[in-house]
Amino acid sequence: MQKTARPASMMDETSDEPPTSAVLLDNCHFSQVIFNNVEKFYVPGGDVICYYTLTHNIVPRGKDWVGIFRVGWKTTREYYTFMWAPLPSDVHGDTAVQQQIQFKAYYLPKDDEYYQFCYIDQDGMVRGASVPFQFRAETEDDILVVTTQGEVEEIELQNKNLLKENEELQATCASLQKQNTELQEELKKTQKLQNGLESLRSSTEKLELELNSLKKENKHLKELDECREAELHQFKEQIQNVTSEKVNLETRLKTALDHMDQLQSQVLNYEKDMDNLVRMDHDKTEQLESLKEENRQLRMTVTQQKEQKKELEHRLENLKGTEANLSLRLQNEQQQNRDLMKELEEQRRLFQMLQAKKNESDEEKQKLREENDTLLRHLSQTRDVSSFSAASQAQAPVSAPEGGCLVFGNPYYAAEANLESKAARTDSIRKCPMCDDIFPEDIEASDYEAHVHSHLLECPLCNETFEKSNQQVFDDHIFCHDLE
Repeated sequence: MQKTARPASMMDETSDEPPTSAVLLDNCHFSQVIFNNVEKFYVPGGDVICYYTLTHNIVPRGKDWVGIFRVGWKTTREYYTFMWAPLPSDVHGDTAVQQQIQFKAYYLPKDDEYYQFCYIDQDGMVRGASVPFQFRAETEDDILVVTTQGEVEEIELQNKNLLKENEELQATCASLQKQNTELQEELKKTQKLQNGLESLRSSTEKLELELNSLKKENKHLKELDECREAELHQFKEQIQNVTSEKVNLETRLKTALDHMDQLQSQVLNYEKDMDNLVRMDHDKTEQLESLKEENRQLRMTVTQQKEQKKELEHRLENLKGTEANLSLRLQNEQQQNRDLMKELEEQRRLFQMLQAKKNESDEEKQKLREENDTLLRHLSQTRDVSSFSAASQAQAPVSAPEGGCLVFGNPYYAAEANLESKAARTDSIRKCPMCDDIFPEDIEASDYEAHVHSHLLECPLCNETFEKSNQQVFDDHIFCHDLE
């Protein structure tokens, strides 16, 4: 029979196999350990908990173990898997002790053959065996069998096994008594077998004690059978409760399935986010490798320039001063840039105000033109005016070539010219502080900032910026980081 490997948590400090023996089943005692609540089958893929009771007829020891055997086994060496039996707190007590062991799903059989639990003591002797069970999938019919008829069949099978074992023990006891008589007769014939006779006498006494204990145990099992009948009545009542609970569980299952669908959609979203994070991590890794390669090259440069260390330290002091000056200059330029932005916003507001005034002046100008046209028509109809007035009327359109067609000129012409000159200055006020390039007023702020940043070099270690024209200062700054 195939034996499965044991997990580390199931083993004691040594790596020995469990104690077994080649003793046949006829010489074993199956009633000293009673297995409780054994199912007719267990669902594959789940852990199995084995419940058993240690009677007062057995004294548990450190290397007792519980194994799973395929039905039809002959010796304790044919176990499929096993676990060490835990010692109870009161080893030498006179009362029965309830124990349990959990078998992990990985080490359980994968076929649908019949198996049973067996309790093996430190000497490799069987002290208890359970009813057979299987490892297979659950069906609706099986649920009813396990909760009702299964317990009754288990009790009846245990009683039959105990009665059979009791008969076998009585036959064994009679046989041993007969052997004892024969040995006593042989003892009278020879003194050489005296030591063997003493040993057989002690064995006989032990068997008599064991027989008495089995009688007491049989009485106890009868009382236990009566308790089982009461439990059977309780199980029938529990079946009705289970039926009502089944309806509630189906409702809860439907709700759980709906919730599971929602969780699956969330999992898909999480997987997409994880893919994006993996790609970002890959990009970061590539950037890190690139930086490591640059760092390696810089370290090689440092190794080649060890002889110039003193000179570089002096140069480093100068560079630190230069770096502080450049940093101060950059802050000043950034402050100037912010001031220019503020001034530009003020110019925009001023331009809007001037534009509104210009619109008002245009309306006044149109009204004045209409009045001027009315006056001209009125003057042309008046023929009794003096020749001086006629000459004035003839010169009036020529006297104001820049002010439109008003008689006395356009009083708002100078204001309009000022508005246009200020608007022209406002349109050209945004320019690059590095290269003095002029940008139109409607340029995006991001485009303007990108242009300004194109003139700068940023340190990847401390985020300090330098002008591209100061490439040597930037390289020395990076070199200072390597020296640190």
